Amino acid sequence: MNFFEELFGDVVVLTVNLERGTIKNADEFKHRLVSIIDKGYNKIVIDIFSCTFIDSSFLGVLVSILKRVVRLNGDLKLVGFQPAVRSMFELTRMFRVFDTFSNKDEAVNSFK
Repeated sequence: MNFFEELFGDVVVLTVNLERGTIKNADEFKHRLVSIIDKGYNKIVIDIFSCTFIDSSFLGVLVSILKRVVRLNGDLKLVGFQPAVRSMFELTRMFRVFDTFSNKDEAVNSFK
């Protein structure tokens, strides 16, 4: 299983259980997130701790889903950055776009 969902009240935490988030997994990732939104959830935390690499297609999914949940008065937050993924987010300035946290509890509690 590449993705695991947990529910904390009205916040869904989606754990990405992939070493590399690439175009190979981007469609499945997007489908899973759209399914969460279609169920009525607009507060989402994505735990990417297992990912040592994320490519532009995977990042594109994150951006498109963020736009979608913001239109629904929600938000998408990220947690669990490995060094290479953190560097990529810094280089692309995505830290300005996404709220990021060091652990799931902080991210979930930020919705309160």
